[in-house]
Amino acid sequence: MKSVHVHLVSDSTGETVNLVGRACLVQFDHIEAEEHIWSLVRTEDKVEEILTTLEEQGGFVIYTLVDSKIRRLLEDGCATLQIPCIAVLDPIVAALANFLGVEGHAKPGSQHVMNAEYFNRIEAMQYALSHDDGQSTWDLNEADVVLLGVSRTSKTPTGIYLANRGIKAANVPIVPGCPIPKEVFELNKPLVVGLTKDPKRLVEIRRQRLRLLDQDENTDYVNFEMVSKEINEARRLFTQHDWPVINVSRKSIEETAATILQLYHERLDHS
Repeated sequence: MKSVHVHLVSDSTGETVNLVGRACLVQFDHIEAEEHIWSLVRTEDKVEEILTTLEEQGGFVIYTLVDSKIRRLLEDGCATLQIPCIAVLDPIVAALANFLGVEGHAKPGSQHVMNAEYFNRIEAMQYALSHDDGQSTWDLNEADVVLLGVSRTSKTPTGIYLANRGIKAANVPIVPGCPIPKEVFELNKPLVVGLTKDPKRLVEIRRQRLRLLDQDENTDYVNFEMVSKEINEARRLFTQHDWPVINVSRKSIEETAATILQLYHERLDHS
């Protein structure tokens, strides 16, 4: 493994540069990256601190800075140290400015302004938390998306991810021997999505969960035949009600959420 120091520099929360940096790093095999996250970099003293660290450690710099003076100080310092320094947003902002025929506003953290979209995300997050695991089914019809699935099919993290995109997501578990709340079958507003998983993979995940909780593994919860039956019954339910189904066996939370968002927007376009 080759080790490298990657310095992620931002004048805001660092969320954007962190995501971009990690998306780039995963393209390289046998590389062990040590990330150094520098957020809220808005003063010359902070830049000098970064440059001192770079002089000691070396590495690679990826940044999102909009203040021209701060940018220049970082770029000049990196040039002196002969350290690569890449502004990840510049090509896109320049291309957009050229396409739109207008200048962009250099304002740190402008994507995090507390506008209506921000408060919609907060409201969606509160909704997801209060409607997790079959809670508060009395107002499920206020959801944008309702997720159904057997235990350990990533319903909760997917709902939280969707909430961070401003989507009100509730999730309802399908538990053997327990009736699904009648409200689910009366929904007319939300998109209902079934989540499923390969039974072998699901058994593995459930076993890990039981071990983590130090619980007995001799149970139907991790019995392959019973789990297969559980999944098949859930699939029949989804088919019966014509609900779209997503197999999450080999999908990340982000990929599952992206598929749901696509289904949601397609539904809006045809409504």
